[in-house]
This record gives sequence, structure tokens and C-alpha cells, in this order.
Amino acid sequence: VQLQASGGGAVQTGGSLRLSCAATGILFSGNFMGWYRQAPGKARELVAQLTSAGNTNYKDFAKGRFTLTHDDAQNTVHLQMNSLNPEDTGVYYCSVIRGQVYWGQGTLVTVSS
Repeated sequence: VQLQASGGGAVQTGGSLRLSCAATGILFSGNFMGWYRQAPGKARELVAQLTSAGNTNYKDFAKGRFTLTHDDAQNTVHLQMNSLNPEDTGVYYCSVIRGQVYWGQGTLVTVSS
């Protein structure tokens, strides 16, 4: 199983980024997947999740700004992030659970004021 996260970068406050997570060896469809982030000096935290039933859930800080979508044909999950602020800075990871947790390598998001 491999998860490849991409799309991170440096933006200014108010900017947008679209993260992608492509999986090989496992299907997102029917499994539980999540986007997490880890800010410098802080613990990794959940940002948004896609349940095995296809429902999406967001942490409060992501509601209204972030949108998780999935492309089953490409076996890819995206995280559209709008209205970014410096508190969104961190490394963003995708993960999928099927018997165990699989993690991608992370993609860095830097938001400057």
C-alpha cells in the first residue's frame, strides 16, 4: 500500500490550495480515510475524514473552508482548502484504514500573513 500526497505549497493568508492523495494497493472506496495535519511543535490532528459509507466529516476549524472530495475512478482523494490562514500551516498527511493505518508521506503547507 502506498499513499502519495501532493499539492502543498506556500500561499498568503486568504489563499487556496488543493491537496491530493493517490493510493495504490488499496481502494479509498469502502474504507475509512482521513486528512490530518501537524503544525510545528504540535500533535497531529484530524482535519477531515471520508467514512467507508462515503460520508465526509470535518473538524470545526475546517468547516466552511475545506472540502474533501473523492475520485473513485482515479482512486484519489482531494482536499480543497480555501481562506487559508497562518494557523493552517503544517504538514498534511493522508491516511487510510483497512485492518491497519496506512500513512502517506505528507505535504507541506505554509501560509504567511
